[in-house]
Amino acid sequence: MKNFRVKAFSQIFKQVCLGIGGNAIAQLALFANPSFANAKSNNITLNVHPTDSRGAFPICPSEVKLTQTPRPYAEGGYTKDGSASLGWLAREFQVEKSDEFSVTWVAKLQIKYHNCKATAGITKYNDEPFEGHSYLRMRFVNDKVYLILDMTGLSDANRLTPVILNKGVKNGNPIWTWGGTD
Repeated sequence: MKNFRVKAFSQIFKQVCLGIGGNAIAQLALFANPSFANAKSNNITLNVHPTDSRGAFPICPSEVKLTQTPRPYAEGGYTKDGSASLGWLAREFQVEKSDEFSVTWVAKLQIKYHNCKATAGITKYNDEPFEGHSYLRMRFVNDKVYLILDMTGLSDANRLTPVILNKGVKNGNPIWTWGGTD
């Protein structure tokens, strides 16, 4: 019985490797493409918009940059890993609240920005204007900064809402993974 299973597996393996109609070879060539091995990081710029603070002008950053990197393609969906290196802006972040569609990180602002009252949203994606739904947002209030990753209002190619697959903190900075179907 064991020998039969090995032979059956061997035949299936050969069919896949040799590719019935050349399809498997094309798929293998797709995965051998070096561009998939070195997925390019995408730079996301959030412009900061201070609120009217009745004549006082608190010091706020003008923009915040985040990074997202797509994972190699997997049939049926896509996945993106993100990170925010924000030690210049705030102390260590922690996850304040989350569910499968949204996560909010919070941290105490660095002294320079402690009076900042502002909001921020995506304005550039790889230095190109961004006009879509800002699924990454920030708010600065009460000596704290909040980074929000929110899939609400987004839909993928199948009109499903993308989901947050992982969220956390690495070296005091927010990290995340989200994905959807294609």
